[in-house]
Amino acid sequence: MLNFRHKASALALLLTIGSLSATAQEAERVAKDFELGKATEILANIMREYEVGYVDKIDAERMLEYAAEGMVRATDPYSEYLPEEEMEQFEILTTGRYGGVGSLIRKRGDYVLFAQPYKGSPSDEAGIKVGDKILAIDGTEAYKMEVGEVSKRLKGEPETEVEVVVEHCYTGKVDTLRMMRRHIAIPSVPYAGIIRDGIGYICHNDFTEGSYNEMRAALEQLMSADSLRGLILDYRSNGGGLVQEAIDIASLFVPRGERIVSIMGRDSSSLKEFRTDHLPLATELPIVMLVSGSSASASEILAGALQDTDRGVIMGQRTFGKGLVQGTRHVGYNNFLKYTTAKYYIPSGRCIQAVNYASRDEDGSVRSVPDSLIREFSTRGGRKVYDGGGIVPDIKIEPQYVSRFALTLYAMGFMEDWADEYMRKHHTESINIRNFTISDSDYADFTAYIAEQDVPYESETRRAFKSLEKAVENDLYDEELGEALKALSALIKDDKLSNMETYRREIVEALNGNIVMRYAYNEGAVEYNAVNDSTVDEAIELLLNSEEYSRILREQDLDMH
Repeated sequence: MLNFRHKASALALLLTIGSLSATAQEAERVAKDFELGKATEILANIMREYEVGYVDKIDAERMLEYAAEGMVRATDPYSEYLPEEEMEQFEILTTGRYGGVGSLIRKRGDYVLFAQPYKGSPSDEAGIKVGDKILAIDGTEAYKMEVGEVSKRLKGEPETEVEVVVEHCYTGKVDTLRMMRRHIAIPSVPYAGIIRDGIGYICHNDFTEGSYNEMRAALEQLMSADSLRGLILDYRSNGGGLVQEAIDIASLFVPRGERIVSIMGRDSSSLKEFRTDHLPLATELPIVMLVSGSSASASEILAGALQDTDRGVIMGQRTFGKGLVQGTRHVGYNNFLKYTTAKYYIPSGRCIQAVNYASRDEDGSVRSVPDSLIREFSTRGGRKVYDGGGIVPDIKIEPQYVSRFALTLYAMGFMEDWADEYMRKHHTESINIRNFTISDSDYADFTAYIAEQDVPYESETRRAFKSLEKAVENDLYDEELGEALKALSALIKDDKLSNMETYRREIVEALNGNIVMRYAYNEGAVEYNAVNDSTVDEAIELLLNSEEYSRILREQDLDMH
């Protein structure tokens, strides 16, 4: 009887605690519902007051867009309001497909030019070459049209026709071309091939629909060669995309049923695990995956899965650290909200998110994960790895420096303009994609061309020197220091012609890539860059050194940073 009383008392206590807990949860829910209702009512009242009493007529839809943008901005950079007119571009980003003629375009002077026809696209089949000038579209002159307007006119429903009048870059001939628009699928894998010594290379640009199928086809192509000894996966600057594609791509290299990533929202009740569901193709093939500071999201999931399962060596720079999951929800009238619903966790349990957007300092700034909160985890084989944001590579490679001067020449279109002129003279010639380079006389010609252009560039050294001169002037230092500064200024050689020599190597490489692309599409340019890439060379050397490769995966711990 005593035991029964004790059990009854314990049961009553548990029921009381459960009841109190349920009551507290209900109270919290009611309070949150009230706060949400209050905020919604205030927003509606503000818009109503503007509609009724503002001095000028308002655009309610525009005000809603601003209000929605303000709300999502208060959360994280990856959440956004997508009004109806932006959904087409959003679908292109997620699917990699659109209806059109299949070419990048760019502005030069008063006209828009074809900048990169995709291989096998309607523009390519119509004979369009890089540099061809668009004179008219469907009977409307394209003179002084902006890129956005030309793009809008070239795009349209598949199986509809568009008439384009072009002036061909190579010959100057004017042609009227009728092209049938098609579904254009931008390749996720622009190039796959054997680089040297039996080492394969696959460049993967994004995680849009169908990426797995492209990767599988590329891997099967490489494996059909009996000489394949190792594989380089290039994910540098791959900003991610669809997570399922990353899971499927991982399934090419790890056993079926392997957990690749877990997703969890506000609490553990929302935890979901995602495992590989395809039969693998290459579970034993040595792999080096290249990453950079711009490798993000799905790229980091794939890198983390390969690292945590000790399946491949990660080489490059610490990745971006985007471990937030976005979902889209319809919010009425063909408008959508893309917002963050959860975080990613890779097989070791690490979260790859680098910044805590839910926690802000008093000044409103968001917090990165401090060293004191970075935790240690283990790979399947027992190697130490850490959270705190992104994937720290097993082998760190310093990023290759690209000068602002070379970037300025590229951004201003000078390299492309000169490459168009180069092709007018050389388009009938054939080249070797892997070892092509312009001649010294070609570079002298480009230098002369740049000498005639207005290049808005100032070196960091010159900027710092100007600040120093201003400080000396404000501090009223004597003339002797002023004379010393003049002498120092004369030593700073950052005029255009000096920079053309200082940064010659990287400028030549950029010009080479531009020209190779004109001969052999983007695929050829990627192959050229891979063959002439020092980081790719390091990856090859590691894959050829089986002892060192195995040592890294067997025993090498990661650095915390």
